[in-house]
Amino acid sequence: MKATKEVLSPTRVKLTVEVPFEELKPDLDSAYKSLARQVRIPGFRPGRAPAAVLDQRFGRGYVVEQAMQGALPRLYTEAIESESLDVIGQPDVGVHEFSDGEPLVFTAEVDVRPEIELPQYEGLEVTVDAITVDEADVTAQLDTLRDRFATLQPVERPVQDGDFITLDLSATVDGQPVPGADSSGMSYEVGQDNLISGLDDAVRGAEEGDERTFTTELVAGDFAGREANVTVKIRSVKVKERPELDDDFATTASEFDTLAELEADIRSRLQEAKQQDQGVEARDKLLEKLLESVEVPLPDSSVETEVQARNNSLAQQLAQVGLTREAYLQSEGKTEEEFTAEVRESAAQAVKAQFVLDAIAEKLELNVEQQELTEHLLRRAAQAQMPPQEFANQVMAQNGIGVLMTEVLRGKALAHVLDTASITDSSGNPVSLDDIRAGLQDIEMLDEDEDEDEGAAGAAYAEEVAEVDEVSGGAEVGDAGQAAGRSDETVPGAQA
Repeated sequence: MKATKEVLSPTRVKLTVEVPFEELKPDLDSAYKSLARQVRIPGFRPGRAPAAVLDQRFGRGYVVEQAMQGALPRLYTEAIESESLDVIGQPDVGVHEFSDGEPLVFTAEVDVRPEIELPQYEGLEVTVDAITVDEADVTAQLDTLRDRFATLQPVERPVQDGDFITLDLSATVDGQPVPGADSSGMSYEVGQDNLISGLDDAVRGAEEGDERTFTTELVAGDFAGREANVTVKIRSVKVKERPELDDDFATTASEFDTLAELEADIRSRLQEAKQQDQGVEARDKLLEKLLESVEVPLPDSSVETEVQARNNSLAQQLAQVGLTREAYLQSEGKTEEEFTAEVRESAAQAVKAQFVLDAIAEKLELNVEQQELTEHLLRRAAQAQMPPQEFANQVMAQNGIGVLMTEVLRGKALAHVLDTASITDSSGNPVSLDDIRAGLQDIEMLDEDEDEDEGAAGAAYAEEVAEVDEVSGGAEVGDAGQAAGRSDETVPGAQA
């Protein structure tokens, strides 16, 4: 076999492969054996019909064609190995010359991993926000905790923001009832503006028993984009009464005996949460700085695969909340063209991060220990909300162990960048990630619109103690393969 390589671009090559017919003899023999097992020919035992008889039954040309088709995957693999190509994705294969007894000539165009001249990735310097926990933070968390123990009391006055109302809803478009729009006895907090556009304005100032009508543009369902007439009836008006902040409340809502102890614990949890945020900020800034310092040609197929994965993820999330893509884009104030461009840009950055981290891992000669792979698999199973064994079985069935190993390697490469970096806060103080490294888990990197919730330390002392609301980012350095590789699009602000 003779293979000739032609470089089409920094990320794509064309192989022209010529194979003497005699090298196809093993494949020709396999084709005859396969056909012999498929037919019953009088006078011959199953699978033992000679080649001449099979030629008469199927035609020599058909047998030769089957042999060629069976040989192509092996020949392609041998060709890329002979040229030491690091291929990405599936090849475009075309057979140019082939007939019985003559050489087989075929071409294969395929994307390859780009060669990267790594920049300086050790000793990078970044500045992150300084950590401050003030009394307003503590008060906000205490208020959240008080809300969990609040009671709703009826009031006889016009509706105002913050009230909890029980209401009945119905809607029509051109006199036709809107399917699924009728609701009875629904509870709603006025001022949230997260149910139906225009509802808050309609109910403000109303009293128990009043009925109001308003118009709104529907964002989902059969009448999405149409203007509907909505009728709302106020069945009750209640106000939330929070418990007093004292030692009795601390005892009821938490494991502590005094309010001072509860406040101290919340302050400590907020400190830890903001340390986690600080670490995530450092990680993201370091990776962004690293990527800005290197040019990486990106294979179209890799970017397209990433774009498709993000769009599929978004479609699944929208389906779960019953929202169309059009309605979602409308709620976000974006056109299809704008959103598509944003997805493509973030996908390209993610692919670039993959290649750079892969190159660092190769240069450092990193490897994956069994314990590291197991820990990563457990984290991914928790992410997918699946039992570890079920997740592992799924990975094995999809031949996905290599993907997990690559993610671990990318994470270790990013860990090295973090370990060697110089990180200071905005006050000039050095920042160490040693205490929080294990908490940098399951991040989605390079998504600029990702929400970064501050956290709600103490918000669920009623159920032992709730963890701080998801710390922004959150991926372990060991999950940078997933982080820098694929990040699912979130659906912020999606409304039914």
